[in-house]
Order: sequence, then structure tokens, then C-alpha cells
Amino acid sequence: MDTDVVRIFDTTLRDGEQSPGATLTSNEKIEIAKSLARLGVDVIEAGFPAASPDDLNAVKRIAIEVGSEGIGEKPPPIICGLARANKKDIDKTWEAVQHAKRPRIHTFIATSPIHMQYKLKMDPEEVVDKVREMVAYAKSFCDDVEFSPEDAGRSDPEFLYLVLEEAIKAGATTLNIPDTVGYTSPDEFGELISGIIENTPGIENVIVSVHCHNDLGLATANTLAGIQAGARQAEVAVNGIGERAGNTSLEEVVMAIRTREQFYGLQTN
Repeated sequence: MDTDVVRIFDTTLRDGEQSPGATLTSNEKIEIAKSLARLGVDVIEAGFPAASPDDLNAVKRIAIEVGSEGIGEKPPPIICGLARANKKDIDKTWEAVQHAKRPRIHTFIATSPIHMQYKLKMDPEEVVDKVREMVAYAKSFCDDVEFSPEDAGRSDPEFLYLVLEEAIKAGATTLNIPDTVGYTSPDEFGELISGIIENTPGIENVIVSVHCHNDLGLATANTLAGIQAGARQAEVAVNGIGERAGNTSLEEVVMAIRTREQFYGLQTN
């Protein structure tokens, strides 16, 4: 694994489409996916296949048309679909992404006290069991499995280390740390990533990823702090579009790493 390359994971077609008032047709999604492949992004999160039959079909078309051949000289990007931590979502995601040369299933469950109590109505032990079970289920279809502890920015770090260790044991290859509600500051987020890298058994065998939101205008700053702390995948969207105040901007992150190469000592594809 190349430690001086930051992988660019583009979620314009999934999280980006959750922008207020945004809707994309299947043809528009294909057009965007082809443009992202030409740009050289490493991973395209093409959608949330369980959300609707249309979304499943769009992800499937992207897997076939963009994920099997590649565009021009570049190899085909990884085509990823998002799934909640349940069998139905994972089944639908695999149905859509399996047509790509390099498919990925991305599954997630919340780990913050407020989300576990009020959204999931699950206790922490139940969440750990679900992570174990559903990451292993995704792995039974697909070698490349990404796991996200939703609302990691407000989660107890010690609990995160435990959850992430179980995800690694179950077969996750990328661990994505989302600041789901755009709550953290760069110092805090950088420390969270450092803590995860220092305290999670098996972390040296996986890629640590960061996914930040711009509610307090800090998405790019938090993402760069996470990268400095050792994350090697950045989850971004074109022009920073996304729900509420948006996601981390693809072009800001890529150009910060490119323009300040001497400072970061890193590159992207």
C-alpha cells in the first residue's frame, strides 16, 4: 500500500445528491461518473442502491459503463455503493456494484451515544455485534469492504477503537471516520485520527479514511488535519456539495496537497 498517496473517494453521486433540491437523472449520473474517472479519482461512491430501484439501476449502469473498462489511459475506478448495516441493503449494493472490475461495499452504523440511544435504540454491545455480523456478511460477497462508524466525531474514542478492531477482524479493508454532523475542529479531528491509528489493533493492515461535513465551515481543514494524522483516503464531493452545508470539497483537498506538496509530502492520483 502506497503510504504517500492519498486516495480520493468521490461521493458527489451519493452524499452530493443529498444537497437541498438536487436531483440527478441516471444519464446525468453516468456523465458525472465518466468525468470523475477521467479526473483520476480512485473510488466513485455511485449511490445508495437500497434507497430506490432507480438508484440501484444507476449504480449498476455506472459499474458496467465506467467501472469495467476505465476511461482513456486510466484504470477503472473502484465503484462503491453505500449500505446500512443490514442484509437487505448489502444484498442490493452487491447486486449493483458486482458488475465493476473493482467493486466495493461500504456499510455503516452509528456509534455516538446520541445516535445509538435515539436513532438506533440499541445499546453499545448490540452495535458491536451488528458491526461484526454485517462486515462479515459484506465480505462474503466482496473482498473490498469499507466500514464507517457514523457520527464518529461525537463518539467515545475508546468505544471507536473497539468497534474498529471488530470491523478489521470481520474483514474491513478501509475504515472511514466520518464527522457526520460537521461538529469537530481540526485539532480535535486530527487527534481523533491519531488516537485511532495508535490504539486500534490491526489498523496497520487497512486504509484509514476521513469524511467531513462543512456545517461549521471546517470540512477541508478537518480533512487535511486527518490526512496529516495518517489518514490515506479523503471522501469528497465536487464543489463541496452535499446535505446541509455540504461535504469536503474535492478540488480544495486535491489542490492543497498539490500546491503544498513540500508541506504535506503527499500526492494524489
